[in-house]
Amino acid sequence: MTRPAIAIHGGADAMRAIPPRKQAAFRAGLACALEAGYRVLDTGGTSLDAVTAAVVALEDDPQFNAGRGAVYNTERRHELDAAIMEGETLRAGAVAAVSRIRNPILAARAVMEQSPHVLLAAGGAEQFAKRHGLALVPQSYFHTAERLAALRRIVKSRYGTVGAVALDRHGNLAAATSTGGCTGKLPGRIGDSPIIGAGTYADNTSCAVSATGWGEAFIRLAVAHEIGARMRYRGDSLARAAAYALARVKRLGADGGLVALDRRGNIAMPFNSLGMFRACVHADGRRQIGIYR
Repeated sequence: MTRPAIAIHGGADAMRAIPPRKQAAFRAGLACALEAGYRVLDTGGTSLDAVTAAVVALEDDPQFNAGRGAVYNTERRHELDAAIMEGETLRAGAVAAVSRIRNPILAARAVMEQSPHVLLAAGGAEQFAKRHGLALVPQSYFHTAERLAALRRIVKSRYGTVGAVALDRHGNLAAATSTGGCTGKLPGRIGDSPIIGAGTYADNTSCAVSATGWGEAFIRLAVAHEIGARMRYRGDSLARAAAYALARVKRLGADGGLVALDRRGNIAMPFNSLGMFRACVHADGRRQIGIYR
């Protein structure tokens, strides 16, 4: 029987001097999402259910840029992306540029389980979600004053994405990622989060990955798939493959980070930005929560 493990992230960007009280709030939010996912694993649940639970918790927490609290585009609207993937079967589902689905990760999972497709976008994804009983909300649900202020300042370094990777007792991996994108993005812009192989990937033969950062670079380099490919074809360790992929992102002049997990329970959480909201439960039960290095 495999010992379960899970790692989550809440985004990586230029986090300069976060006040102690706000750091404590972020850590509490990460801890809540981590426990939501780990409870599933600890009671014998699947990695797919675990990453879903963790990401739903992060989407519902307005501190993070996914679901409620997502950033605004240039038209002061929210367009959300999410993806999920199962390592055993390589099934995957994603939604992009949705504006009314309360929990985009649940819609991504519905696309995977209830349709023959991998990616649905915009209004078509919302109609699909409604037909499958998922909650739709008005645009005002996603609003927070902090995100609107960020748009007014055009803080383009604010990426923020949430994600989770998990290994269950059956030895199966899964990954999930959800995001509001980057502040002040053009309407219709889609980043790496819902792109299978770029920001989200899971394959039992290698690893599960959820990324965060400048999505265009992660798409161009197919970062999540690159990590798994280096493990399969070169025999790289998870840490070595993740470090190499992130170094390539840096060479493009981009920053970000990722969480990754292999079938042995090894966890990697590298980032090249000033900080990354991250947390994990190792296979031996050790818990770790961090923001800066």
